[in-house]
Amino acid sequence: MSKKRNNQQSRPEVEKQSEYYKLKTQAVDDLVTANEENSPVVSEEELRAYRSGPKIKVADWVKILFIKAWFAGAVCFFFFWGLGVVLPSVLDQLVVTGLALGVVTDLLTNPVLRFFERTRGENARFMMVTRKTYSGLFLNILYAYVVLFLIFTLYNVINIAAIRLTGASGDQVILGVEPILFGVFYLGFDLLLIKAKHMLGGMVHDAIKKPV
Repeated sequence: MSKKRNNQQSRPEVEKQSEYYKLKTQAVDDLVTANEENSPVVSEEELRAYRSGPKIKVADWVKILFIKAWFAGAVCFFFFWGLGVVLPSVLDQLVVTGLALGVVTDLLTNPVLRFFERTRGENARFMMVTRKTYSGLFLNILYAYVVLFLIFTLYNVINIAAIRLTGASGDQVILGVEPILFGVFYLGFDLLLIKAKHMLGGMVHDAIKKPV
């Protein structure tokens, strides 16, 4: 009698364990076959609830602008300042700095901006060159020389204006190159050129789309 009772009592437990195993197996199958098509839609508010971070939220565009200015300032510090003793010629310093600025933009700055994206291509609007190929590296280097030319033209204009206003000697440098202001100038010209690129692209798109 006791053996029958034990067998009868164990059947519900066996069935319960079997059902539990089926649920676990189904959960694993759902996880393996999950993709964008069969996954349920989750609201942005619910996603924020599971995101960890500081209580003080900083807008993504502020982070992006800081990153771009910081990398440009770092290039100025390590290459324009750092090679000042090795390369006494200003022209040589500018050539090396422009090359480094383009390489850093392609291999460091743009990948970091892509890392902060919540959706693919979201931060492409903050990049002049969006290609990830060797041609993109070449274009970033050319673009870096353009921005560098504009930056040092601005430095010259500021120094000439300051010399005329103060009556200082013509060979005196009132505003020298330093990383923080260099990064700010780089960011300003970079945003202006990217804005011009988007405006020109929009005009070309409208002209093509417009019926003759």
